[in-house]
Amino acid sequence: MNEIICPNCQKAFKVDESGFADILKQVRDHQFEEEISNRLALADKEKESAVKLAEAKIQNNWQEQLSKKEQELSNLKAEKALELQQKLAEKENLLSELKAKIDNAELVKTLAVNQATKQIEKERDELANSIQMKETEKELLKIALSEKFAAELKEKDAIIKHKDEEIALRKEMKLKLSTKMVGETLEQHCENEFNTLRATAFQNAYFEKDNDAKSGSKGDFIFRELDDAGNEIISIMFEMKNEGDATASKKRNEDFFKELDKDRTEKKCEYAVLVSLLEADNELYNTGILDVGYRFPKMYVVRPQFFIPIITLLRNAAMNSLKYKAELALMRNQNIDITNFEDNVNAFKEGFARNYELASKKFKTAIDEIDKTIDHLQKTKEALLSSENNLRLANNKADDLSIKKLTRGNATMIAKFNELEKGMDLDSDGLD
Repeated sequence: MNEIICPNCQKAFKVDESGFADILKQVRDHQFEEEISNRLALADKEKESAVKLAEAKIQNNWQEQLSKKEQELSNLKAEKALELQQKLAEKENLLSELKAKIDNAELVKTLAVNQATKQIEKERDELANSIQMKETEKELLKIALSEKFAAELKEKDAIIKHKDEEIALRKEMKLKLSTKMVGETLEQHCENEFNTLRATAFQNAYFEKDNDAKSGSKGDFIFRELDDAGNEIISIMFEMKNEGDATASKKRNEDFFKELDKDRTEKKCEYAVLVSLLEADNELYNTGILDVGYRFPKMYVVRPQFFIPIITLLRNAAMNSLKYKAELALMRNQNIDITNFEDNVNAFKEGFARNYELASKKFKTAIDEIDKTIDHLQKTKEALLSSENNLRLANNKADDLSIKKLTRGNATMIAKFNELEKGMDLDSDGLD
């Protein structure tokens, strides 16, 4: 216990150690706080002084820098003013030069416009003169064409008159001919037309009458042409049809299409052509070469004047495809070779398979026989092994056989052997 005197009432009182420590702590804390407050106040004063001092230094530095900047700015303004005056003088000089150039350009432009205008006016006058000359030439050409057309028209009328006279003559000749003679005359005409060009245009061509009537019908002519390699370039079945004007029953071209297609197919021709004078007033057949492939494939109807042109057209088209035909023939031959090769391979495979099957059967039979022989030998082996075992047992039994074993339990045999042994002993004594 500690005794403490109160400073106010001067009374003494006792406190324990924990209370004393608490009072002591309060005193110390109060003193610490007062000291901290004093030091903080002192630090604030020092800080305020330092801030004022720093502000004063900054103010002085700023004033000095501001003075320097103002001086530099004054110097720079003076330099810039001088430079601007120089540039302004240069710009004024340049502007004066540009004005002079513009004035000069305006003058040059005016001169160029005047010159171009004069050139255009000159070209305009020349063009007007040229147009006038063209108009004059046009009028002259028109007059010349009119005169030429009149002359051609007069010539055409003369030709028409001549044709009419020739037609009348032909009609008169047809009336005098029989139907058979009319047809033969057309065939002879076509044959003569072809023979005229055979030596020059159709040197390798065959053009003869179709005399094969085994199928019941035949065409009139067959045209074939082969190349140097023997490949067919083109083949055409021709039928020529004509009739007299006085014939009672008029035939149509369509009446012969089916029979012509049949003849083409049977004679293995690529094209069929009907050279016809039938239906003379039908404009469909008078326009030229008529393709009737929509009725029958590769069939044409022509008038006699188009007999040679149809051959030429079809031949030229075939010549263009000759290369592909040759390649097709080569591929066909190659396919035949491949087919023969495949047939040979298949025949070999079939023969080999048949021989393999027979050999397999023989092999299997031999294997079965070998298996049977092995089974038989195995049984023989087992029998021999069994016989060997029995012989071994018999040998063992023979080895174990002795006189004692044989005479055991047999009094008669024992007596006989004893007698025999005695006799053998006596003989041996006598010999001694």
